[in-house]
Amino acid sequence: MPLVRAIEADRLMSTIVWGPPGVGKTTLAKVIAGATRSHFSAFSAVLGNLSELRKLIDDAHEALRFRGERTLLFVDEIHRFNKGQQDAFLPHVERGTITLFGATTENPSFALNPALLSRCRVYHLEPLSPEDLSLIIMRAVADGRAELADVDIGDDAVELMGRAAQGDARRALSLLEASVAFARAEGTRHVSPETVTSAEGARALVYDKGGEEHFNLSSAFIKSMRGSDPDAAVYWLMRMLEAGEDPLYLARRMIIFASEDIGTADSRALLVAMAADEAFRRLGMPEGNYPLAHAAIYLATAPKSNASALAWQRAKAFVQEHGALAVPPKLRNGHTKYTEAAGYGEGYRYPHDEPGGVARGETYLPELLLGQNFYDPSERGEEARIKARLASLREK
Repeated sequence: MPLVRAIEADRLMSTIVWGPPGVGKTTLAKVIAGATRSHFSAFSAVLGNLSELRKLIDDAHEALRFRGERTLLFVDEIHRFNKGQQDAFLPHVERGTITLFGATTENPSFALNPALLSRCRVYHLEPLSPEDLSLIIMRAVADGRAELADVDIGDDAVELMGRAAQGDARRALSLLEASVAFARAEGTRHVSPETVTSAEGARALVYDKGGEEHFNLSSAFIKSMRGSDPDAAVYWLMRMLEAGEDPLYLARRMIIFASEDIGTADSRALLVAMAADEAFRRLGMPEGNYPLAHAAIYLATAPKSNASALAWQRAKAFVQEHGALAVPPKLRNGHTKYTEAAGYGEGYRYPHDEPGGVARGETYLPELLLGQNFYDPSERGEEARIKARLASLREK
């Protein structure tokens, strides 16, 4: 791993670590400072102020100049600084006054200044696995801390704590302490899965409506519907709703999906999505879950086609390429004496007067675009019938 090699070679450059709470970002910074013989200095972007930060940087400059000692400046929640405040690190990083080690729970691509990112290595830390958390819990018990002494904790209880902590080591240790305290209050030394469940209480779902997890879950929801998996679609829908997502945001996403990913393969999909939005506005929660789930299942099981989406994108590209092509005279509005005199509408064939209601062989595009097809229906759902009809209409 590049980070390990950089530490071993004592050539660590400024670094941003991105990951969820409780995966060891602060601990990692302290370990690196020790391994690279650097002074560890910590600052919180939430609790600290700029004058405190300037003092830390001045101290780092003095330590480097007079003692030859490098400083690893750990900045927790670095995304809480605005872009201007983040720029304040740049000259000190470039001069080597500090080795910046920023920790963030937000996607750096969205939360951090590109100029700062370009001077740092970025590492993404994944949530800890249940097995990792179980190991941390067992190590805490083995350390013999007073509050954990003389307590019997079964393997099944440890396993449950590891799953319940949802990748967060701090949450795992807090749940361990709460479970032990609950057992003592019940007059027993044994911590069972039932003890853990009672100590855990209502579980808060990890979610940030404005951050990375919002986009990840939204992506999973859309991709599940696109993949025609109604079970996954309903699961991700409820994950977001239970975590506090705005239901109207989800309804809006389904309205977009109905046209973008289904389109004319099943035009009823748009009606279902619109009806779900309207029904939710009338019902509210929790009854509004019914139409939202109804729509998600319908969209997931409907035939899929992006032909409608591609049609307008192709047409837009031609508009941008060719500009404002003139409307053919036969298609212009000839309902005044001046436009009639100019030949507007002349030669237009009225489809309702033609056999089958179609003026076969007639054209409606500008001359430069004649023969161009923007809409190419698939063979799925209703589009199979549309494709056959268009083929028949286009026969010479």
